[in-house]
Amino acid sequence: MAAMPSRSGASGTLDLSRHVRAGDVVTWPQGTGEPMGLTRRLVEQRHTLPPLELFVGMMTSQTLKPEHADRFRFRGLNGAGTTRTLTTANLLDIVPAYVSAVPALIRSRAIRVDVVLLRARPHPKPGFFTVGVMADFVPAMVQAARCVIAEIDERLPVTSQDALVAEADIDVLTDCDADEILLPDPEPDETDKRVAAHVAALIPDGATIQVGIGGLPVAVCRALENHRDLGVHSGVVSDVIVDLVEKGVVTNARKGIDAGRIVTGGLFGSRRLMDFADGNDALEMRSSEYTHSQQVLARVQNLYAINSGVEVDLTGNVNSEVAGGRYLGAIGGQPDFVRSAFASPGGRAIIALPSTTPDGRHSRIVASLEGRPVTTTRADTDIVITEHGVADLRGRSFSERAERLRAIAHPVFRDDLVRSISKAA
Repeated sequence: MAAMPSRSGASGTLDLSRHVRAGDVVTWPQGTGEPMGLTRRLVEQRHTLPPLELFVGMMTSQTLKPEHADRFRFRGLNGAGTTRTLTTANLLDIVPAYVSAVPALIRSRAIRVDVVLLRARPHPKPGFFTVGVMADFVPAMVQAARCVIAEIDERLPVTSQDALVAEADIDVLTDCDADEILLPDPEPDETDKRVAAHVAALIPDGATIQVGIGGLPVAVCRALENHRDLGVHSGVVSDVIVDLVEKGVVTNARKGIDAGRIVTGGLFGSRRLMDFADGNDALEMRSSEYTHSQQVLARVQNLYAINSGVEVDLTGNVNSEVAGGRYLGAIGGQPDFVRSAFASPGGRAIIALPSTTPDGRHSRIVASLEGRPVTTTRADTDIVITEHGVADLRGRSFSERAERLRAIAHPVFRDDLVRSISKAA
């Protein structure tokens, strides 16, 4: 019989020195899955702990700061959200990896995990807890870790599937004594709305959509409010998906698989989204081995993958990682979904972005990505959309791509781009 987890009081009283060893890698789920009581305790106790490495995904809290490098080393998957405070200070050692590959990398210990910190609450299924809001890498983390520490947080929604953790796999339980992370949707700006209108015009009724988080994805979903029978299969979902369900737009009736169910790996939203997910059989929380699997996504009918980028060059290469010499984005799941949309019957892959940087000084349609990363290769790029229109690149030559991308660039920059077209290949 497996040993029962030990039980401490509130997370603020937990002595982490009893559970970590010198050189350990400590990790926790991304975004809303961060156990704030435990991570706060980790930071507070850092001078009494041996040297540790922290492995992080996208963070949305203010927990980690550059000054914490006095005791911690930082590795991570991206520079998005508040994680960019570490990348800006050149303190985060980035591991480039597709989201679909991360669980296998963790299990093989190519990405090492020794101690996992979780938010959890008891699940109605005897002997199990639910981590509620983030399932993406959690099964692999729990399987690979030497020690799993969970703070009990009854505010979590009761979700199932890959959000379940067996009680026998938890070594230490403590009570949560910290705020939870809630993320209301941002309000799209006028450029977001113009881009979104072009995106929505391409998506047919009955399509299954993948969207991210932020102002532009919110604008896209709002622009879909007159559609019918849409499905959702996405790495994360936010509050705006609840709107589409309540308006009868999202029914998940024509997905081809997982009929009648939203499939996601994470909930990035406010209390409204958490309440929607609580005990909802029409929402499945799945690990990234399912949400981002090309074998799974190839069975989805009419998959429309909607992603963004920092810039796109005239051949169609997409950089979604580096801006102004700083690592601010991620490889993430973009290549997984872009390639899978090609494999999906009737599927398309859309890269949607404003035509200029926020200050208007630089074009995001550029001649070349020389010196910057290529997140999605030109051979994989399908449709690029800005507020100025749509560039369908599927099957197009270099010269055709350059002309179509120039046409959707901001008018101020088109003359500069036309001088670069002959050099685009």
